[in-house]
Parts: sequence; structure tokens; C-alpha cells
Amino acid sequence: MFEQLKTLPQDPILGLMKTFREDTRSNKVDLGVGVYRDEAGNTPIMAAVQQAQQRLLETETTKAYIGPAGAEGFNQLIGQLLLGGNHPALKDGRVNVVQTPGGCGALRMAAEFLKLCKPDTTVWVSTPTWANHIPLLGGANLNIREYPYLDKATLSVEFDAMMACLEQAEAGDVVLLHGCCHNPSGADLDADQWAAITDLVERKGLLPFIDIAYQGLGENLDQDAQGVRLMAERLPEVIVASSCSKNFGLYRERTGALMLISANAQQGQAATSQLLSAIRSHYSMPPSHGAAVVEMILDTPELMQAWQSELEAMCVRILDLRAALSQALAPAGDFSFIERQRGMFSFLGITPQQVQILREEFGIYMLDSSRINIAGLSADTLPLVSEAMREVLGRTE
Repeated sequence: MFEQLKTLPQDPILGLMKTFREDTRSNKVDLGVGVYRDEAGNTPIMAAVQQAQQRLLETETTKAYIGPAGAEGFNQLIGQLLLGGNHPALKDGRVNVVQTPGGCGALRMAAEFLKLCKPDTTVWVSTPTWANHIPLLGGANLNIREYPYLDKATLSVEFDAMMACLEQAEAGDVVLLHGCCHNPSGADLDADQWAAITDLVERKGLLPFIDIAYQGLGENLDQDAQGVRLMAERLPEVIVASSCSKNFGLYRERTGALMLISANAQQGQAATSQLLSAIRSHYSMPPSHGAAVVEMILDTPELMQAWQSELEAMCVRILDLRAALSQALAPAGDFSFIERQRGMFSFLGITPQQVQILREEFGIYMLDSSRINIAGLSADTLPLVSEAMREVLGRTE
């Protein structure tokens, strides 16, 4: 049977990682892989995570299953982190949260849930969007349509075109939105735009599906969740997929959550029972360790304070790198959009040919789309990158 299979092309990001590892130059710079890096180029274990793990090691008494819904304490605390402790949807019992294997698990289980609700569900996704969104949703045989999001000339949100396109959506269609730190562009909706898209969704009877993987790495924990909180308050139904990979640094622990916000508690209970049935038929139960770490941090005041301080420092570092890169590239053109964008990613707006030159001549690695990981820069590498960029952009075509 296996002899019928053909080798698939390598994932672009994984291929870039392999090429980077094989590059023997000592001054090479990796701006492609989407993980947070510190000034030393490492993806560190956060201090609060280290402390929580030590406490778990000393107090954990069992490795028994935690059930398809995951850890109850984790689910409750993640709901409060996303919505704020006094949100009306929480008070009204409209919120149900289940733990998932990472943000990917949340996205895929949401897709399976939507298929149960309506087999021919149409999901609208932004152009561009995170590369794995379409495979995760399309893998559940949902219909995918796209709406314009990024103006390639200004590298800002093309909001009027986005709204005009979504006017074509029909009642019951799903709109996938990035809660903050849009991946891959870094161009986010502002407060007025969140209000306008909420009006449109409410008027047309659409279902918002918000992917928020970077809460706390854009502006701060509360502001990054403004869109989620607004929609949860105003709309009868919202789906939210969240991840602890970036803001807790728990990449390999695969810790995420899926939130269903329903019109009332009774509908929420019925919806969650269907979701748990889908989970049971896919991976049965989520892993425990990462969620236990997050639960301990969020439920322990001194660990919570330490985590927030470290997360804030990471956020400020990214903002400072954005400002520094924007200023360093100013002689080569208008790169002010980098400073206006938020989160770990930005498009530089250069051509694939220029990307190739940067890779081959200068050892600077980024995706062909020119998406870079801002957090991959440092005080040492930023001058190298900006100087190379200025030289390449200064060459005549």
C-alpha cells in the first residue's frame, strides 16, 4: 500500500530551518522561525514557569487522566485571563472552556465542532493569514473563503475592502479573526474597527471565530483582548481559540484552550457536550503538564506577578526592536509601518528576489514573503540586518 505514496514538498518554514542549520557562517541571522527569542538568541523558560514546575514536582501525586475537557482550574482561569474576571458573559454562565493540545488543537476541534453544527459551514479567513489556518479548517471539510485584510502598498489593514467583502457573507457563516498580533503581518484592528466588525457580524448573523495566540505580546494583556471581550459582551455566540505557547513560553508542552460563548447557559451546556464528543473521538484527552503549570501561575499571586512582569518585559523588548528597526531602515524608504504594527511578525514588503539575496549574500534568513520574526533580532544583529537591507534596497533593479 505504501508504494503508492509520493513524497510531499517540505513545509517552507521547516525547509528554511534546515537550510539555516546547514549554513556554516558565524554571522547568520534567523528571522524565519516563529518563536520568541531573547537577546542571546535563546527561547528561554520563563522564571515563573520554572518555579511552577518545581512546585509541581514537589506536590504532584498522580499521572492519571484529566478527562476530555482538561483541567477544570486551568479552564476557569484561562476564561478569566481572556475575558477579565468581571466580564458579563462569565457572570451569566455563557462561557465554557476546554483544554486542548495547543492552539492548533483548539482550531481543529473548533472546525470539527462547526461541522457538527452545520456540515456545509463556510469560514471566511483573512488574506494573508497564518499558514496553518486553512489546512486545519479545511481538513475538517469546511468551506473556505477569503476576505482582503492587508494593503500591500501600505502594509496596514485594508479595512474598507475587508468590510465590503464580508457584506457578501451569509447568515450562519463564520468569520475567522486574529485577536491581536496578526500573524503574519503584525497589522491589527484598532478599537473602532473592532466595534465596526462587531456591528457587521451582529447585523448579518455571522459567527465570529477569534484566534488569539499572542495575548500580552502586543500592547498588554487587557488591550490585546479588547476584541474578544467586546464580541463576548455584545454577541450571542463567539468561538475563541487561544494558546499558551507564546505568552507562557510553553511551545513544546502544547497547551491551548477552546472557548465557546453561547446565548445562555443551557445552550452552552449542549454545545460543550457535542464538542467533548468530538474531542473524545480525536485525541481523547489533552496532556496535563503545561496546563498544570499555567493553572499554578494564574492561581498563585506571587507567580502571577512574576509572570506578568516577565511578559511585559518581552512585550516592551519587541516594541523597542520595532522602533529601532524602523529607524535603522529609514534611509532606504518608509518603514514606519514596522513601528505601528504589533506582535512578533511583520512583512518587510520586499521581493522574493531581495529575500534570496539577503539569504545567500548576507546569511539573513526570512520567509520568501518577507515575513520576519521581530523577536529574532537583537542589539547585535539588528545593525547587521539593517545594513544589509539598506544595501540590497539601494541596488538598481
